[in-house]
Amino acid sequence: MTTIAMPRTRRDSGMEGMVAKWYAANTAEMMNQYVELAERIAAELPQGSSVLEVAPGPGYFSIELAKRGDYSITGLDLSHTFVKIAAKKAAEAGVKVAFKQGSASNMPFPANSFDFLLCRAAFKNFGQPVAALEEMCRVLKPGSRGLIIDLKGNASPSELSREVEQMKLTWFNGIMTKLAFRTFLLKRAYTREHFLAMLAKTKFTHSEISESDIGLEIRVMK
Repeated sequence: MTTIAMPRTRRDSGMEGMVAKWYAANTAEMMNQYVELAERIAAELPQGSSVLEVAPGPGYFSIELAKRGDYSITGLDLSHTFVKIAAKKAAEAGVKVAFKQGSASNMPFPANSFDFLLCRAAFKNFGQPVAALEEMCRVLKPGSRGLIIDLKGNASPSELSREVEQMKLTWFNGIMTKLAFRTFLLKRAYTREHFLAMLAKTKFTHSEISESDIGLEIRVMK
């Protein structure tokens, strides 16, 4: 039986200050991705559903989802700066989303609180990934589901370059995004095999993993 080498557990770290503000401005250039994802999820979610976005960053997905239905939406992020940015943007958009500060591996919510959970482009940054998965399972209601979308750890340099070019960022942000992918994001990302090993340690009743050029989508059910 092959043993999967897992990255070492580390302390959680969140973007703060100017780095968080740059990230918010950079990802705003990809707003169409948040809109498309919100439309996709809204088509699957019954009205009145309680939704948790783990590590929402500037809050773009949660805000777009709030525009599309009568949902009770909460965003949990480690970064104090992101919580402030997201709350301000929600107010400017005229939607209600409760953004809270906290860790994915120690969520400040009771068990069985949410009908749906999303974690997009953040899982690779969690210091305790298995604990984060266990917490996701704990706060979901029985029979409810979650979706994790993230970079895959075995994406090639050429695949990463093509993906960034398709983002149609400004010249500077394109260069910085490629640099971020190559210098530390890819090193932190997990493969399909990593996720299978981690999910085996949780109480999720079902999981399904699909792959794209540079990403993974992990669907889980409690």
